[in-house]
Amino acid sequence: MDQLHRRFTDEQVRLLFRGYCQGMLDRATVEEVLEIGRSRFFTLLKEYHGDPDKFSITYRRESPSRLPTWVEKEIQRELMPEKSLVDEPDLPITTYDYSAIRDRLAKQGVQVALSTIIDRAKSSGCYLPHPAKKVHDREVITTAIGALIQHDASHHRWSPYAKEKWVLITSLDDFSRRILYADFFEQETTWAHIEAAEVLMRTYGIPLRCYVDSL
Repeated sequence: MDQLHRRFTDEQVRLLFRGYCQGMLDRATVEEVLEIGRSRFFTLLKEYHGDPDKFSITYRRESPSRLPTWVEKEIQRELMPEKSLVDEPDLPITTYDYSAIRDRLAKQGVQVALSTIIDRAKSSGCYLPHPAKKVHDREVITTAIGALIQHDASHHRWSPYAKEKWVLITSLDDFSRRILYADFFEQETTWAHIEAAEVLMRTYGIPLRCYVDSL
């Protein structure tokens, strides 16, 4: 229970903490009497040490301070471009970068907490809940580096400033999970994959096996 003011008077709680500070009571006893946890105990103890004579557990409801209208507008102005990126189906962007928004606002002299930005994002439709974690289905199936190279390609518009989609061809070592090759191509062609394989093998040697997609 956090509402100590309904169960104890200020003087009763002061007496318990005075006894603890004088070594007459241990922490467990104070926590048991007040029915509080360890973190709550130390929070109250810190307040008690601040001014034992004026220490109080009286409940005080404080209205949250409102942000100035111009700050609210600046937050919204930074959120909207992020929303357009997330909503764009051709871009591989599926999350909002609220930390980047906070940093951009700070450069403009607007100091707001990350939690405030997220709260405004939720009320403005600029928030996506974290998806449930999926069981990783790409298990390491080899026992040595170079035993298996996973070769694949992805077709996206990789930047919001790009007008066209590009193909990203990658080669990943199964055991170390290290990306051994990654480059962009205008089109996915057989020759592009041959060039990627050549660079890989000239740089790291010939792997025992290569795993490629259906294409």
